[in-house]
Amino acid sequence: MDDGSLLNPGVWVDQHGDILFRFAFQRVRDESVAEDLVQETFLAAMRAKDRFKGQSTERTWLFSILKHKIIDHYRRQKFRRSDMNVEDFAESMDKFFSENGKWRIQPTNWDINPVEAYEQKEFIDTFYQCLSNISQRLADAFVHREVDGLSTEEICKVMDITASNCWVMLYRARMLLRHCIETNWTQI
Repeated sequence: MDDGSLLNPGVWVDQHGDILFRFAFQRVRDESVAEDLVQETFLAAMRAKDRFKGQSTERTWLFSILKHKIIDHYRRQKFRRSDMNVEDFAESMDKFFSENGKWRIQPTNWDINPVEAYEQKEFIDTFYQCLSNISQRLADAFVHREVDGLSTEEICKVMDITASNCWVMLYRARMLLRHCIETNWTQI
């Protein structure tokens, strides 16, 4: 199945790295975390390349791995607590202000509405946390349909399930996600 570029980890970064990074960054809004997730994706793909069946494009396969890495990231975040105390926060803010309380470097004007940006990130965070709370099979079916845009037939092939099972899984995933988002997202 290797035609020189297909399943050649040496060219993945050049061919897919930028788009995978943009996808990850859009979901986690942290460059270093996005970079780590893409690297983890490439490592996982290298380990699993012998199991790639060619039922999708290489890029779709890498995106599927990345989506699982993002979900895992949010699962890990759920269990972490902030270690920063008030003194650490105050010290970190000192670099922005002089001793008399004036800005050391004047902030620039933003072209974006910070409230809208925060609300969008908050929704994305909530969505991925909710997605990480449902079973892996339901999450996979939902991501294949709604994010990857796969047809029912394609999902059935990838997940080795029947069409009726796929429909039930998608229905359950949507209902669980809807309930979780309605419960946990404060903007509704």
